[in-house]
Amino acid sequence: MSFKRLESDDFLISADSVTAGAWTGNLPTLDNFVTSSIQVAGTSGKYYLSVFQLDPSNTQSETQFEIAFGDSNGSGSILYDSGVDGKSPTSTIFGQFQNIVLGDENSNFTFGTTGGSGSCGNTIGGVTLTTQSIYSISIERSKFKGSLFPGTLSLVLVGSGGERLELTDNSRDINTITYNEAGRVFQIVSGSNGNAISADSTPSNAIANGMTPSGSYGLFLPDIGTLILNPSALDLAESNGGISLNTSYTSNTEANNQSKLFGAIDRGSNFTLNSQENITSDYIFIRAKNSEFNYSANPSFISGSTGDVIYTDFINQPQTFITTIGLYNDANELLAVAKLSKPLTKDFTKEALVRVKLDF
Repeated sequence: MSFKRLESDDFLISADSVTAGAWTGNLPTLDNFVTSSIQVAGTSGKYYLSVFQLDPSNTQSETQFEIAFGDSNGSGSILYDSGVDGKSPTSTIFGQFQNIVLGDENSNFTFGTTGGSGSCGNTIGGVTLTTQSIYSISIERSKFKGSLFPGTLSLVLVGSGGERLELTDNSRDINTITYNEAGRVFQIVSGSNGNAISADSTPSNAIANGMTPSGSYGLFLPDIGTLILNPSALDLAESNGGISLNTSYTSNTEANNQSKLFGAIDRGSNFTLNSQENITSDYIFIRAKNSEFNYSANPSFISGSTGDVIYTDFINQPQTFITTIGLYNDANELLAVAKLSKPLTKDFTKEALVRVKLDF
């Protein structure tokens, strides 16, 4: 075994972005949506709906995302204890997303602004909109890479009366990205390919640039694979940019609001989304000059009694075969091993350059 110290110019770091569809099979568009009757009727069905691309009885069926409804007052579901107001599955859902997204159980969600003209994601008239209820769409973690890809979101919702709405994020309309406990935050607006629809394309009574009188349609959180939707915007009439979703806020009643959103997604039959992952590669260049690595350190080449080289050809015309490269630190600890696809012949007439790539 022979060693050689690597120099600073033997290292090169490179970063590449890899994209893929967010659904099973790396597909970018999901157009078939199925729920499990067993899950809906079970305990978990009171909290959320799991959505599959095929019938759950099919062995190829996989969970694609989950839908839930949350309300800070516990409205829209049966109370855990009839003697304790405001504590129900919907209040639990709301509290979970408060902690995950806002990091503060006393804060409410802010969905854009309204009251004047301007670009989405910035102050419009200075009026900030908050809400005490949300819909959430959580993409199954195994379905996407490092994060969701801003600008690729397209979610079509169709109301029970045929009201149609296409949603996207506003990542291409803003100059400054905002962050919260969940990472990057983008507003969900009506539009496509990361751009809000233009003012002259909106319904006559709707706020321009993809917003509604009730603010944006929600928040796109690519780093945790989640969409938070604004019920107030979805409940609006079509003339105001909504789909008349009719979210129920009745207390101590199983309103099953998550099924209402599922129905709108199912009728829309189009949920497009990509994911991305930044892969950092460390390239290490191992150089073997003509005078290096020509002799074997294998003890079988040396006579145990005399210490002489057994095969005289290896004295003046040595030849070795490089098969493995080990990377060590200064404490002589093995950190990584690179195996060559085939042995590399080395002698005084040959020089070698081996590029080792470490992805992390």
